[in-house]
Order: sequence, then structure tokens, then C-alpha cells
Amino acid sequence: MQGTVTMYSTTWCGYCRRLKSQMGREGIEFTEVDIEQDPEAVALVEKANDGNRTVPTLVVVGESGAETTMTNPSLNEVKKALAA
Repeated sequence: MQGTVTMYSTTWCGYCRRLKSQMGREGIEFTEVDIEQDPEAVALVEKANDGNRTVPTLVVVGESGAETTMTNPSLNEVKKALAA
């Protein structure tokens, strides 16, 4: 599967751990950014979530180059965004 996935997360987020595990089982590679360690990442997450620090927030660039930002998506939503 082509495309890229960047996951903005925290170390304590159970939803993040679940999605990382699911993507790993499916062979979906991703870059993880811990928002507690990166102030610029906090700003991106807050902008995507109406000022909230909601994780996981993913930025997916699909096969066509289309960029999608998603908050707490399902594995199927990630796959669809990658195929777009």
C-alpha cells in the first residue's frame, strides 16, 4: 500500500496503542510523533481538533497525494485514506 501515515500520539493513550497494533498487523508503516515531546505537533493536533489535544490524530497522504487529517480513525478509515 502506497502513501504515508503520521500518527500524533502520547505514550499513555490506549486508543493510540490499539491503532498502532492494528496498523502493524496490517503492515501499514507510519511515523509516530509524541505530542508531549514536540510543541509544533501539539499545535497541529489542536488545529485539527478545534483546540483540543485529541489523539490519535493522523495525517495520511494517499496514493494520489491527497492529504487527510483524521482523529481516532478506524483501521478501515486509514486504509481508505491511503488508497485515495
